[in-house]
Amino acid sequence: MPIVLSVIASYLLGSIPFGYLLVRFFRGEDVRKTGSGNIGATNVSRTSPGLGAATLVLDALKGFAAVALARQFHGPDALFMATAALFAIAGHMFPVWLGWRGGKGVATALGAFLYMAPRPVLMMVVVFAIVVAAFRYISLGSIVAALCFPVFVVFTEHYSGKPMLLIAAASALIVARHHKNVRRLLQGNESKFSPGNR
Repeated sequence: MPIVLSVIASYLLGSIPFGYLLVRFFRGEDVRKTGSGNIGATNVSRTSPGLGAATLVLDALKGFAAVALARQFHGPDALFMATAALFAIAGHMFPVWLGWRGGKGVATALGAFLYMAPRPVLMMVVVFAIVVAAFRYISLGSIVAALCFPVFVVFTEHYSGKPMLLIAAASALIVARHHKNVRRLLQGNESKFSPGNR
């Protein structure tokens, strides 16, 4: 029962569509009808860099809160924290409130894993920044960082077994959610990121 409650609470936290809500409230628009149609920070930034930054912070905070809540109620149990992280990310990707069409989970994963694996997250951020600076593709930076993250965890943390499998599953889910970006990258027509551009 405790693990079920943790799953439900984490999913509900993750499913709060901050990008959609911020653009709807401050600009009266549906962010799903602009740019890539995504509710995440990157697409929100194409409408408003300020709202994009706010979306990034809030999406990360909900992931952080989900894992912190699991830690508060279940102690430093890696299985509960990894479960909370995975389902917060899944909630962001598949929010029931928006017909299961959400974001790609990168910011939510950042916040969730910052709580339980801060060193690998910092390493992941460095990889992301290097890739984006070199190629100007947010999607490519996200994919490479997600692929590297489980490796960083293996070498810097003490997680193994089921928690490690859940961490790897979260990374795989993020990569899978970028399948359209992968196709565009291979075709050479992925849009390079430039804040303020639709």
